[in-house]
Amino acid sequence: MSKTDNPPVIPRNFLISFILVTSLFSLWGFANDVTNPLVAVFKDVFVITNAQSTWVQMAFYGGYATMALPAAIFIRRFSYKSGIIVGLSLYAIGALLSIPAAAGANFNLFIIALYILTFGLAFLETTANPYILSMGPPETATRRLNLAQAFNPLGSLTGMFIAGTVILSAIQVEDFKNDVNGYAGDLATTAIVQQEHNIPAFLQAKPRERVHDANVQAYVAMVGVDAPATALQDFKDGKITSFQGMTHRELQQNDLKLVALPYTAIGCVVLVVLVVFFVTKLPHTGAPDSDHDVHFGRTVKRLLTNPNYVGGVIAQTFYVGAQIMTWTFIIQYAENELGIDKATAQNFNIMAMVIFLCSRFICTFFLKYIAPSKLLLILSAGAIAFTLGAIYIHSLTGLYSLVLISACMSLMFPTIYGLALDGVGQDAKLGSAGLIFAIVGGVFMTRFQGQILDMDGFMGTTATRGSFFLVVLCFIIIAIYGYTVSRAGKKAEIAA
Repeated sequence: MSKTDNPPVIPRNFLISFILVTSLFSLWGFANDVTNPLVAVFKDVFVITNAQSTWVQMAFYGGYATMALPAAIFIRRFSYKSGIIVGLSLYAIGALLSIPAAAGANFNLFIIALYILTFGLAFLETTANPYILSMGPPETATRRLNLAQAFNPLGSLTGMFIAGTVILSAIQVEDFKNDVNGYAGDLATTAIVQQEHNIPAFLQAKPRERVHDANVQAYVAMVGVDAPATALQDFKDGKITSFQGMTHRELQQNDLKLVALPYTAIGCVVLVVLVVFFVTKLPHTGAPDSDHDVHFGRTVKRLLTNPNYVGGVIAQTFYVGAQIMTWTFIIQYAENELGIDKATAQNFNIMAMVIFLCSRFICTFFLKYIAPSKLLLILSAGAIAFTLGAIYIHSLTGLYSLVLISACMSLMFPTIYGLALDGVGQDAKLGSAGLIFAIVGGVFMTRFQGQILDMDGFMGTTATRGSFFLVVLCFIIIAIYGYTVSRAGKKAEIAA
C-alpha cells in the first residue's frame, strides 16, 4: 500500500511543531479546571448566592465569546504564531492579576482577571485547533485534532489536583462551616459519610483537625442555628467577632491568597512557554491571508449557509454548557445531596477527569472503525442515560452516575469541531472562531443552573438534582446533530 493510500496522522516535518502546539491544550485545560471549583469557594468566601457565584464561569467563558472573532481576524491578517504569542501574553496577565485581587479581597477584580485570562485562551484555542488541522493531510485532520485534544485532560487533571490540595483542603471557611455543624469538624463528618455512603478509601480526603472555636460555639448555643450559610452571613455582619483569632476579612484574605497561588504559578509557567514560542520557528501552513478584507464577507456568508457548520456551532454551544455544568456542580451535588465536604467532593471531580482522559484515547481508537458522527450519537445517548441516573438515583450511586457522564463527553468537543469544519477549506480560520465563540454556552447554562440551585425544588425533585435536566437537554441537541450529520453522510454515499 502506498503512502498516499495511508496518509500519516502527523507528517514527520510537522512533528516538533505539533508537540509544541499540543502543549497549549494542556495549558488551557489547567485554567479550565483550576477555575471550576471557585464557583463553590467564592460562594462561601464572599458569602454570595449560587447565582452570583456563577459570575466566575460567566466571566471565564464570556472572555471566549468576546475575543473569538477578533482572534480569528488577527490570525487571518498575521499568522498562527502571532496568535499564539498574543494568547500566551493575555493568559499570563490575567493569571497574575489574581495577586492584587486576593490582596484586596476583591471579587470584581477576580472576575476581571478571569475575563482577561480567557481572552488569551480564546486566542490560543482559535489558533491552535485549526493550526493542528492544517498540519498534515485533510484525510487525517479529525484524528490529528482528537490526538492533540487528548492531552487537554492532562492539564485539567493537574488543575483539579492543585485545586483540591492547595485550595479546597486548606481554606479556613471550610473549618468554620465544619465547626458550625457540630464542633466535630471533618473527623466526625468524614466518619459519618464513610459509614452512610461507603466512600472508598482512595476517595477520602484527609480529615481536618477539630476546631472547637469558642466564639462559634457561643453563637450556635445562643442562636440555635446549625446552617453554615446563615452563620457565614452573621460572621460577615460581625455577629461572630472572630474565628481562630481571625476576623471575617482576615479569613477572606487568607483563603483568597490560597486561590491566587496556582494562578501565580501558572502565570510564570506561561511566560516561560511564551519565550519558547517566540524564539521557535513554526511552519507556514497557509496563514495569513493578504486579501482577508476582500473575502471576509464572502467567507461569513459561505459559513452561515453551510448547515453542517451552523449545526456544529449550535451543538458545540450546548456541549460546552453540558460539560461546564457537569464539572462545576459535582461539588454542590456531593455537598447538598450526600453531605460530603468540598475537598472529598473534588476527588470525584478528579475521578471524572481520569475517566474523561482514558475514554478520550479509547474513543480516538474507535474512530478508526466508527464514523465520527455515529460515535457522537452513541456517546450522546450514553450521556443522557447517565445524567438521568444522577437525577433519579439516590445515594452514592447517583454521584457515580454523574461522574460517568465524563466518559461520554470525552470526544464530543473535538468531534463536533472536526465535523463542523469538514470541507470548509481555508474558511476554517474564520470558522474556528464560531466554534470557539460557542463556548459562550458555558456562560448562560451555568447561570441558569445556579438560579435553579437557589430554588427549594425543581421538576419534582430537589433543586440540585433537578438542575441537571438542563444537561439532559444539551445532550439531546448534540444527539440530534450527530444523527443529522450521520444521515447526511449516508445519503452522500448512496449518491456517490
